[in-house]
Amino acid sequence: MEIHYVIDTFFSIFAMTLIILMVPGFAMLEAGLVRTKNVTAVLTVNTMIYAVASMAFLLIGYTYAFGSWDHQESINKYAFFLFQMAFVGKVINIMSGGVSERSRIIPLVIFTVIVGAFLYPTIVNITWGANFLSGTFLDISEMHDLAGSTVIHSTGGWALVAAILIMGPRRGRYKKSGAVQVIPASNIPLVVLGAFLLWIGWFGFNGGSVGAISSKENADAVALTIMNTNTAGLAGAIAAWLLTYFRYKKFDITMILNGALGGLVAITAAPDLYDIHTPILIGAIGAALVVLFVPIFDKLKMDDPVGALSVHLVNGIWGTLAVGIFTDVSFLTQLKGVVVVGAIVFPLSFAIIYSINKVFRLRAEDEEQLEGIDSIECGMEAYPEFKRSI
Repeated sequence: MEIHYVIDTFFSIFAMTLIILMVPGFAMLEAGLVRTKNVTAVLTVNTMIYAVASMAFLLIGYTYAFGSWDHQESINKYAFFLFQMAFVGKVINIMSGGVSERSRIIPLVIFTVIVGAFLYPTIVNITWGANFLSGTFLDISEMHDLAGSTVIHSTGGWALVAAILIMGPRRGRYKKSGAVQVIPASNIPLVVLGAFLLWIGWFGFNGGSVGAISSKENADAVALTIMNTNTAGLAGAIAAWLLTYFRYKKFDITMILNGALGGLVAITAAPDLYDIHTPILIGAIGAALVVLFVPIFDKLKMDDPVGALSVHLVNGIWGTLAVGIFTDVSFLTQLKGVVVVGAIVFPLSFAIIYSINKVFRLRAEDEEQLEGIDSIECGMEAYPEFKRSI
């Protein structure tokens, strides 16, 4: 019994460490996709999200989500907390990336506190945790969402929808004619580095969510989970590569990487349940949804510099519903989970962001966006020797 406790505790801490690699992953991905005049602000926001969200979860959110610190007996309670804490910032990373280049830092940090302490723990409570909705019509604890296609990715996506509706697009993103003004990424190597750090982190994200590795059964489940996670990412990258060439006659590395990430988001709900071939289909469909929805959101004038809506919200929903299509889990149970989480997160996020915006003005003015958030908010630029594009 003691050796199982030790091995599984170590496994949780190791998985947590892999997930923390996603902090620089998000930071590098976003830093590469924004213009050079906004890179320092993006890096500052990502750093503060990890620090502030984790602290809010430590002090308030964890107990709210799980009821107490003593509900775990199979592994050390602090190791379990650290693993759960590693997830928290990802919800806000999704939202913050989607409002890059036009958001002020202090309002984002305030939103991060609220998400880490209350909003995200509410969703964890009703899915993986203490479940204050138990026995009610809204009980969604039967939804199968191993590592958070809905609990994490859709939650962040719904918060982003609310933020975009309140903030509007970046200065100059959409012309009066309705045409989209292309704003190119500033550093493609950073985008690639960030995406692969996220990909590696996903092995801890999904593999660690199995919860244990010290028995043959658990070790087999972890190996299958990580294999299926990787397969979905591979399929997503290949599908996006083919689809972008077919559609645009160009190989767009940013779309290829977002296709991989879309596949990874989609598989996150149930990599433990699929055979080794189903993730190919799930990941490929996830990539197709990314390629399809990126221009759709632009047509709706929902400005998302990093494609987070297509990657995280759309594929969070797809991945959760896919469980009901490809396994014995009820489709209606999965659909109910998607709807309930959206019905909770979107209005709460809208109300919270709207209130913060009234007091602190979340969106930077057009003149400030022209100057760059780095100079206005941080007083330093990531590339001061480079001539910047406006």
